[in-house]
Amino acid sequence: MSSSTIYSLHYFNGRGRAETIRLIFAQAGEKFEDLRHSPDEWAKLKSQMPLGQLPVLEINGEKYPQSGSLARYVARQFKLAGKDDLESFKCDIVVDTIQEINEAYYERWFHIKDEKRRDEEQAKFKTDLLPKKLAGLETLMKTYGNGTWAVGSHVTWADLLVYDSIQNILRIDAKVLDEHEVLKKNREAVEKLPKIAEYLANRKETPF
Repeated sequence: MSSSTIYSLHYFNGRGRAETIRLIFAQAGEKFEDLRHSPDEWAKLKSQMPLGQLPVLEINGEKYPQSGSLARYVARQFKLAGKDDLESFKCDIVVDTIQEINEAYYERWFHIKDEKRRDEEQAKFKTDLLPKKLAGLETLMKTYGNGTWAVGSHVTWADLLVYDSIQNILRIDAKVLDEHEVLKKNREAVEKLPKIAEYLANRKETPF
């Protein structure tokens, strides 16, 4: 894409499924319009969006849905998807692994309506599923990365997705990284990236 490309990202006023895309734009130093819609605004806009869901990325006025595809696309555009096809493949594996944690988290904290079952499933998530999944994620990052970055020896969109995903987990367990040194180093490295540090310093706290 040329420097004249106009990007507009539609989502709600939260991190949610759009934050990795925002982080990619931030790390790339690329301008985009960060459109955060209220529930009332979304009710009016929904029929205009592909699939009737968010996030949606407008590229020169054309609308595209699906958060994972959007993040992968902008990462490739801005050279944050690995230095070659094999690294890109490894990024996708790390991404799929952390997304398994994300989906399990969203299901247990936002989708289960029965209070008793929700409490039971959240407890199982913390004591059983999460430790196993984080151990697997860390093994991949040790294998594919350099002990700091998830893949290779440089930041990729996989690091940015892991960073944002771990933010959710830290809200329910502030000590979750104490036994995961690689994940901890990775998080610290992302926060030290100058453009990410600037973005985070100016980011307002949101409920999700």
